[in-house]
Amino acid sequence: MSNSDFRPVSGLDLPRFAGIATFMRLPHVPLDDTRLGEVDIGLIGVPWDSGTTNRPGPRHAPRQLRDLSTMIRQQNGATKILPFELARCADLGDVGPNPADVQDSMNRITAFYDQVKAAGIMPLTAGGDHLSSLPILRSLGRDRPLGMIHFDSHTDLFHSYFGGFKYTHGTPFRRAVEEGLIDPKRVCMIGIRGPAYDFEDRDFADAVGIRVIPIEEFHARGVEDVMAEAREIAGSGETYVSYDIDFVDPAFAPGTGTPEIGGPNSYQALQVVRELRGLNIVGADIVEVSPPFDASGATAFLGITVMFELLCVMAEIIGKRGGTN
Repeated sequence: MSNSDFRPVSGLDLPRFAGIATFMRLPHVPLDDTRLGEVDIGLIGVPWDSGTTNRPGPRHAPRQLRDLSTMIRQQNGATKILPFELARCADLGDVGPNPADVQDSMNRITAFYDQVKAAGIMPLTAGGDHLSSLPILRSLGRDRPLGMIHFDSHTDLFHSYFGGFKYTHGTPFRRAVEEGLIDPKRVCMIGIRGPAYDFEDRDFADAVGIRVIPIEEFHARGVEDVMAEAREIAGSGETYVSYDIDFVDPAFAPGTGTPEIGGPNSYQALQVVRELRGLNIVGADIVEVSPPFDASGATAFLGITVMFELLCVMAEIIGKRGGTN
């Protein structure tokens, strides 16, 4: 099967407002499709936000991200990367969650990614709230702990919420460390800021060796310097990238459940992803886009553009492996 079967539909062939929406106008290849074994990178929706503790809405993100992704074109204008030439990409559809049961939903997500992993596909996920990352890591990090670069305004390292409940969008990486899914000494969290309940999460990070770079340090040092340290921390081992849209200042990304003032602008939001080039990335996600809080779609458009930047970095890895024909 030729690589042309896995390229986006061009806006010169079919207007961008026409056709059935898929991520970046790529072919839809569900898990039972005979073409699954041909896919290098799978774009996946996780429409689930049962881990949200205040303002829900990220369950609606994959649908809006698909719609706005019709504006994505063939080549990265800054890095010149042609991701669809380097890797066979497809929209693998959505994981079907159980909105009434957190544990069942996480089991469903892990089972979905187990199939993706077994097919040798590198997953790029559109969530969903940040709890979505935990069941993904339960699949990707099961055999060995991964490094992780995490863009966010919160660490998501808290022990529990509301009297001991351990599974919310504020706890996924505490669980991931406890379950041995990520190696804390190869984890870098960037952009952390905002008022706090306490410093339990920071104390845990210090205790296990997670590097937290608060927003004040990010702005003082600049993108290139911070990302050079992040790459050094992750090293050459397999690494996961998790990108919460609330990493970005709400002036540029208001459509999220827990916005924090003082973050990066939209250009820096893309720049940090470009600085991931050279890492051994095995999967990535963009989470916490919440369409109900930004009717304009601007937050989702930034989110899908970040997703495209992630795709470019991941496709370059596939291309260097010679993974596509």
